[in-house]
Amino acid sequence: MSYELIAILMFSSMMLMLLTGQRVFGAIGGVAAVAALALWGTGGSDIPFASAMKLMKWYPLLTLPMFIFMGYVLSESRIADDLYKMFHVWMGPVSGGLAIGTIFLMVLVSAMNGLSVAGMAIGATIALPELLRRGYDKRMVTGVIQAGSSLGILVPPSVVLVLYAMIARQPVGQLWLAGVIPGLMMAGMFVIYIVIRCKLQPHLGPALPLDERNVSRSEKYRLLLSGVLPLVIFGAMMIPFVNGWTSLVESSAIGALTAFAAALLKRRMTWSIFQTCLRNTLGISCMFMWIILAALGFGAVFDGLGAVKAIENLFTEQLGLSPWMILILMQLSFIVMGTFLDDTAMLVIVAPLYVPLVGALGFDLVWYGVLYTITTQIAYMTPPFGYNLFLMRAMAPADITMRDIYGSITPFVMVMILALALVMIFPQIALWLPDYVYGK
Repeated sequence: MSYELIAILMFSSMMLMLLTGQRVFGAIGGVAAVAALALWGTGGSDIPFASAMKLMKWYPLLTLPMFIFMGYVLSESRIADDLYKMFHVWMGPVSGGLAIGTIFLMVLVSAMNGLSVAGMAIGATIALPELLRRGYDKRMVTGVIQAGSSLGILVPPSVVLVLYAMIARQPVGQLWLAGVIPGLMMAGMFVIYIVIRCKLQPHLGPALPLDERNVSRSEKYRLLLSGVLPLVIFGAMMIPFVNGWTSLVESSAIGALTAFAAALLKRRMTWSIFQTCLRNTLGISCMFMWIILAALGFGAVFDGLGAVKAIENLFTEQLGLSPWMILILMQLSFIVMGTFLDDTAMLVIVAPLYVPLVGALGFDLVWYGVLYTITTQIAYMTPPFGYNLFLMRAMAPADITMRDIYGSITPFVMVMILALALVMIFPQIALWLPDYVYGK
């Protein structure tokens, strides 16, 4: 049997196991282990051992539990409630203002957490009931929350970009900086869409009644200060890192400690909340580590087979596809996989194949990390099985149906596709900031 056929058999076996409902790390690691033993006998056992050692020696991995803990502290201590009150007062008088404020809330939550699931949970529990109570169209608000929550995996400190950095062997700091401008650009495009739509159809996002706008100036500024807190935490973490005063791991520890101190100062950190934050942090961190370990083992077997070189030869020489055509096909495959997998699973399944191929085709791997992240955001919101669609349905009231949720995301998906096209056509949108900071 040729090595190309073995590679195809491995990939199809892994997909089959995932479709039967097996855990991601079990499906990937299991196929890798069986293939290694079948190909190289007992010597194949060195592959998972070497992968485990590589994982344990990757110092930046320590940032993962730090950022997850920071996000849980800020969400469990209800600091996001203060943010929404601020947007409610400052943006409410504008038609569609609360929807715009929800997008801003999601950007700040992304800067605090780095996980899209956290943004979805905060948006669905805090923003959704308030928007519906004030007469906002249910399709509009469910689309806003889903689109805004997707920013969590692009705006730093993105946990997904940390995982991509591990697998693609790229600097985490450069990837984070590469996500800043595309993330803010996409948030700005969402806001522009909401403004135009509510200008044309004011009933979709009515302004607040006059009695709710009647808030004293001192109260407005008090709420504004509460909204500054997440920015202070983000600045305390990122400014020392960008200026080279601290390492990435040290900055993540600063972020976690600053968030914990903020919750203590606001008297919202109880022993029960602290235990919940630790328990959730441990669970998610261990899950990610198992998945990374399985992905590294799978990638090592693929490298040993020379499968990447064979597939590159198939696309470029036998099929005659240009590098850009291959890249677009990769992005389309992410959208298809996103109908039944989350972003982490998509990354670890195809990274052993795609990342080396992208490098061989001459594309920048930092730039491709941003493309991957935007594409998975689109995949999250694409029917029939987009990940965010079912999260939204689980958290939304009973009167919001799956048909409403499907209908709500179409314009936002169009906006995200436009953003993806802009980053593909103009790579400097993603690369200018890391080049500027690290090129000094």
